[in-house]
This record gives sequence, structure tokens and C-alpha cells, in this order.
Amino acid sequence: MKIIPLVLLLIAATGMAQAQTAETAPARAGLERQEIRAQLLPRQFTTLAAEIGAKVNKLPVPEGGAFKAGQLLVSFDCSVQQAMLQKARAELNAAEATDKANQRLAELNSVGQLEVDLGRAGRQKAVAEVGAQQAVLGKCGISAPFAGRVAEQKVREQQFVQPGQPLLDILDDSVLELEFLVPSAWLVWLRTGQTFDVEIDETGQRYPARFERIGARVDPVSQSVKVAAAIDGRFPELIAGMSGRVRVTPPNANQTPNQ
Repeated sequence: MKIIPLVLLLIAATGMAQAQTAETAPARAGLERQEIRAQLLPRQFTTLAAEIGAKVNKLPVPEGGAFKAGQLLVSFDCSVQQAMLQKARAELNAAEATDKANQRLAELNSVGQLEVDLGRAGRQKAVAEVGAQQAVLGKCGISAPFAGRVAEQKVREQQFVQPGQPLLDILDDSVLELEFLVPSAWLVWLRTGQTFDVEIDETGQRYPARFERIGARVDPVSQSVKVAAAIDGRFPELIAGMSGRVRVTPPNANQTPNQ
């Protein structure tokens, strides 16, 4: 009669252990198979802003249009700045004539050294003013820093803008990237260059992708790390801003990590 309760206790303890193991395994598997969301991002993107106060003369590339590196994207009406440059050049000619005359008079001992120094300083000042006006005129057009597309026009032609005012949002969509978080436990086997699939919501299709960068630190709260990947190939239907689910299959526990 004393043995029977002991056997029952052992059976009950074994059943509880098996139940806990059965509950833990799906939880871990769920962590590994959790849905990972990612958004398509352009490799390069920026906002072009005005560096001078002027009227927008022309926006050659329409919204959504493509452009090449170095192509003119914004031109301003700089008639006032052009006139100021002409004025500065005229003042430079006068300053050079004055300086030249003072130097000649100094050779004849007909003028003091102070006048010679003032004439030379006036010429240098005029040279600097011409350079400043030329620099301003150089801001009358904005060229593309890289090849890409115009994402948004924030101004319109004939609109007067102030220095620092945003004009265009541009992006380089030649390569679309993905940024997302993965469990830090994946660092045991995750390597750059590994491939996976991403299922884009807007198209309903899967596309190949490749890990390119792994974050430098782990978030201790979520036990996750940020990674960056790129779509492996060129797919015209994909554009920045689309999102989808990352399909990554972790290797088995007994599988050798990729090198």
C-alpha cells in the first residue's frame, strides 16, 4: 500500500515534466518563426534645399521622374545676383586702376606709403567681393548628387523660396534595401551574404534578398539585433515604401553555422 502512492507520484512528476517540455518547445519554435516585418528603403535618399533666397525658375525633372548624376534639378532666377556680380567686377576694375596708379606714384616719390597700402587693400577687397558674388551665382542651380528619381516636389516653378527651404525629396532606387530586427540568438549562424526571401504585401510575390550588414549591438530588452539586406536583382514593380514579411529559415541546432 505504501508503494502505490510513490509510483503515482513518479508518474505525475513525469507527466508534468513532459507537459512543461511540450509547452517550452513550441514557445522556442515560435520565437524562431516569429513574423518579421520589413520595409523597402532606397539605398540613398536626401532632401535638396535652397541655399539662397530667389524665385524658382525651372524644375526640369517632374515628380516621379528619373535623372542622372550631375543633372540639373532646380534652377533659380538670379538676375539680381548677376547684376551684383557685374557691379563687383566694375569696382574691382576701379580698385586695380587705383592700386596701379599709386604704385606708379610711389616710384616717383609722389605719394605716401599709406596711400599705397590703402590702394592695395582696396583691390584685395574688390577681388574678394567678386569671388563672393561668383559663389552666390554658383548656388543658382542645384544638380543631382547621384542618379535616381524625384520622390516629391515641395515647391513649384515661379515660387520664391528662402535659404534652407526644402525643395525636392530625391532617392536612389537602383538598389532597394531592407532593415529589420532579428532575434539575437541568430547571431550564432547569421552571416553577411546569406540569402533569404521576402514576401511583399503589395505584389503578393516573393523576391530573393541577401544580408548585407549586421548591427553592432544587441538590444538587451527585446534581445534583438538590427540587420540590413538588399533585394537581390532588379524588379521594376518594386518601389520604396512597400513592405512585407521576411522569410528566413534558421538552420537546425545540430547544423554547422555558415562561414
